[in-house]
Amino acid sequence: MAAFLLHDDEVGIRPVPVHRRVLGLWDTFVLWADLGISFLVMVVGTFLVPGLGLKQALLAILVGAIIGNVLLGIGGAIGADVRVPQMVLLRAPLGLRGSYLPTALNILQLLGWATFEVIVMAQAADVLMKEVFGLRSLYHLWVTFFTALTLVLALSGPIRVTRLLKVSIVWLVLLSTLWITGSLLVNYDIGEILSRPGDGSMSFWLAVDLVVALPISWFPLVADYSRFARDTRSAFWGTAAGYFVPQVWFYALGSLLVLAVNVASDPNAPISPMLTAIAGLTAGWAALLILLIDETDEAFANVYSTALSIENLFPWLRHRLLIVAICAVVLLAGWTIPLAQYESFLLLIGSAFVPLLGVLAADYYLLRGRRYQVQELYEPGGAYWYSGGVNWRAVVVWAIGAALYLAIAGVHVKGLNIDGLAPEVGATLPSFTVAFVLHAVLGRFATRRPVTVMERP
Repeated sequence: MAAFLLHDDEVGIRPVPVHRRVLGLWDTFVLWADLGISFLVMVVGTFLVPGLGLKQALLAILVGAIIGNVLLGIGGAIGADVRVPQMVLLRAPLGLRGSYLPTALNILQLLGWATFEVIVMAQAADVLMKEVFGLRSLYHLWVTFFTALTLVLALSGPIRVTRLLKVSIVWLVLLSTLWITGSLLVNYDIGEILSRPGDGSMSFWLAVDLVVALPISWFPLVADYSRFARDTRSAFWGTAAGYFVPQVWFYALGSLLVLAVNVASDPNAPISPMLTAIAGLTAGWAALLILLIDETDEAFANVYSTALSIENLFPWLRHRLLIVAICAVVLLAGWTIPLAQYESFLLLIGSAFVPLLGVLAADYYLLRGRRYQVQELYEPGGAYWYSGGVNWRAVVVWAIGAALYLAIAGVHVKGLNIDGLAPEVGATLPSFTVAFVLHAVLGRFATRRPVTVMERP
């Protein structure tokens, strides 16, 4: 255990040196497969039904997972090529200072996800203790415990965490997921459930957007981990396939639980009923315990990448101290913030980061020919300084793509309800395509001024 607590070499936001590029295809697959195994993934699956029937929901899950994970794999491949964290990578298309806006958004979303994960784990522990031992609620104690466990993992670093997952946890999680799936298939009439129509309250392509949104929520940190990959192929296929398998599986389980066990899909309290339903299955408490242990890696990834994002803004801050401070924020938030409005949260994430991936992909593959000057990513006044540190053309294209996404899908958050113009057609592919094409066209035909490089020692 003491050896595990020794953290990886602290490369921070600098390029990963050759001797640290150790994650092969299987390592990367295991890491992303484990990140895809989550109660929250199952919860989002509950949003698709009964608006869609189970047949339609399963098709939407498959289509959305293919689209979302191909996009995520592209982000991972670029990260493996350039070997820098995601927010540093965005300095190339947006400018050094232009990357600050997505960095700020990423910090907010990662803090939200880390808090969500800790809350889920605390609620799951409460359900387990009640089912097995009949204990009263110790919610705040569990929040503290799981935040501390997240802190240990985040201080250990991604390479050590991946080795731990590969050795033991991934196999236990596979067995527990198979057990839950088997219990549902044996105890419920799946044929009858498949024959039920949806109530029409959700369109097929809006459901696809909700499925795509989850892998896209990992785009702002995918390079934080793919930079440790041995090669581009391992990063792309390990990331895309690794997250695809559990995402499809857990979305489907969430949809099935709603229809089979009558789990309420209330966005104000979706977790506790689902945990209770799983615990109520044959030996469900044992499966729930294994999934609970596995949930910690999602919280680890969110905290670790939050620290890297903050370092993109303030590179002089120490990585390990940042992790401690972030966990303190997560602890306070977990004690005080209720878990609600997942659906709107996911759509807002998609609106911000789907078109941003379009800008990055067009810049890297079309405009730069897969060649970034890595050292210039860190140099004020260098090749990626543009106009005062911001590539305004790319920022505007990103904003157009985000506005298009929100116009199609709509905005529904507390205090703001705007219906989309055409949610039935889906917003993911249009916003990605428009951002990709606009950035490529404007980048090709815009008048390029010579880059002014400041004198450096």
